[in-house]
Amino acid sequence: MENHQHKSSHPHTPAAGAFTQLMPELQHAVSDRGYHTPTPIQEQSIGHLLERRDLIGCAQTGTGKTAAFTLPILQYLAKNVRPRAKGRPRVLILAPTRELAAQIGESIRHYGRYLNIAYTVIFGGVGQHPQVVALSRGVDIVVATPGRLLDLMNQHHLYLNDIEIFVLDEADRMLDMGFIHDVKRIIAKLPQKRQTLFFSATMSSEVVKLSHTIVHNAVHVSVTPDKPAVERINQKVFFVDKNQKDALLARLLEAKHLSRVLVFVQMKHAVDRVVKGLIRLNISAAAIHGNKSQSARTEALAKFKSGQLRVLVATDIAARGIDVESISHVINYDMPSTPETYVHRIGRTARAGAAGDAVSFCSAPERDGLRAIESVLRMPIPVDCDHAFHSQTARLATGHEARPAPRGNSGRNPSWGHRPASSHRHSSGSQNKYHSPRWGKK
Repeated sequence: MENHQHKSSHPHTPAAGAFTQLMPELQHAVSDRGYHTPTPIQEQSIGHLLERRDLIGCAQTGTGKTAAFTLPILQYLAKNVRPRAKGRPRVLILAPTRELAAQIGESIRHYGRYLNIAYTVIFGGVGQHPQVVALSRGVDIVVATPGRLLDLMNQHHLYLNDIEIFVLDEADRMLDMGFIHDVKRIIAKLPQKRQTLFFSATMSSEVVKLSHTIVHNAVHVSVTPDKPAVERINQKVFFVDKNQKDALLARLLEAKHLSRVLVFVQMKHAVDRVVKGLIRLNISAAAIHGNKSQSARTEALAKFKSGQLRVLVATDIAARGIDVESISHVINYDMPSTPETYVHRIGRTARAGAAGDAVSFCSAPERDGLRAIESVLRMPIPVDCDHAFHSQTARLATGHEARPAPRGNSGRNPSWGHRPASSHRHSSGSQNKYHSPRWGKK
């Protein structure tokens, strides 16, 4: 990843709330992005961070969290200029995935456009040479994933002795992905005297324990956008047999108002299969999962953002950090493993106060998972039975039939564009009735 450096200008733009505490260059950059009013986490965090307080923030992607810490960091660096030293950044931002690291880098690029700030993003899956070159030139900020960061430290390309601000983003995902030991090794190399920002979407006992080891006299900030976001999303569930999910997805995508669609699939091999099926139907689609090269993932995401791709199919892990505006629809091809994941998934389509559409395909073995989601939401998700693929078997499943089968017995039988078996058609009169589900029509 190349070294990025921004040159200063002399803009002026009005600001509201916490944004008034920012220097004119940052206010102008915020205005350029079309933002004029801080989000709750920005309003609660920016002032404390400008005062150099440690912070523990409970917030998900999509709340404005990245700007909440990026803006104060940029202001601190701009007001406390120091010569850049080879391989010795002043700020370290640690992220669990390549996509999130790249997203944070984009945020720094946008908001630092009128400042003389140098940064680089380093992660695995790509050659390290450009990253080493950037570090050797000297940068103010390094955004990194744990593995590649440790590799470059071990090769003596990068030293953490001069870190003044440390950000640990998505700490809960760090733990879920097994990075805890890497994170602790990195923290051990940091100076004791520093400002620490700790963010997590959830605050389990393990996450809280980790936070207490790295912050000092921290301000606690918590924003819970889940309920308002969920209320803005038009949710539907389609009961469907496993071997009819492909056909149902194809049928939904016949509707042109599904213009930018994020599809979640549990397994990496299934992601590839779904994408191949869509491409055979002349639907522009691409896959993002852990087995894809970083260049392929970056290209797919860029095309999805630009509108060249209509459908992006992803696993939960690979989708972390994907913050694409104007996603029209989220489709849960496979039900998520936890209610929290469900809320996180569907929240991709309701950004910045906008409404959105989300639909879930629920087969019989996923029925109990849906019940758990509805219990957490404290509301039933509306059911659409008025489609050719409706499965009453899935809707009424209980006991062992409502739980996933042991691994290796998926029962998958792809049926792209095939008509459903009559035994699972909903009773609507004529057997020739074959119409699209009434979902999310604009």
